[in-house]
Amino acid sequence: MSDEDDVKALRSTAHPLRLRILSLLTASELSAAEVARELGVTHANASYHLRVLLDAGEVVVAGEERIRGGVAKRYRHPWRHEDHDYRRRGVDIRTMAHEMVRRMALRETTGSANFTDAELWVEPEVWERAVRLLVEASELVHAEARPSRTEGTRPISLTVAAFGMTS
Repeated sequence: MSDEDDVKALRSTAHPLRLRILSLLTASELSAAEVARELGVTHANASYHLRVLLDAGEVVVAGEERIRGGVAKRYRHPWRHEDHDYRRRGVDIRTMAHEMVRRMALRETTGSANFTDAELWVEPEVWERAVRLLVEASELVHAEARPSRTEGTRPISLTVAAFGMTS
């Protein structure tokens, strides 16, 4: 990645609305108009943020459709990244923290939930098992995500940051 690509990627995920867009586009391919309606923003605002994400390679054009004589692009978020760029994580973590504040305000006060924050010393086998389970949980909810407001579904929040540390 060049320095210019790094800056583009950092800026693309440094806005909470863009994180919400990425979450929406994990479950389904949407046009800018559909994103705007779901998030309660203007079409122009949704289009702008989608262009930023597209330019940074965070979303792809999944297809096009004719609507009232025009052409609307449909976008999706290819969430299964084989090659994570960990140089960007500082900005991602700050943006995730900001988004967590918004999501916590929307949380249910009953039902299943878990909130964990820990800095611990564990045996390597325990750590490897924990990471495998976290990856499995993350892949499960991403793979099973449905379009917003699909009957029989519910909104959830899953934020995972797990990493080994130096001593």
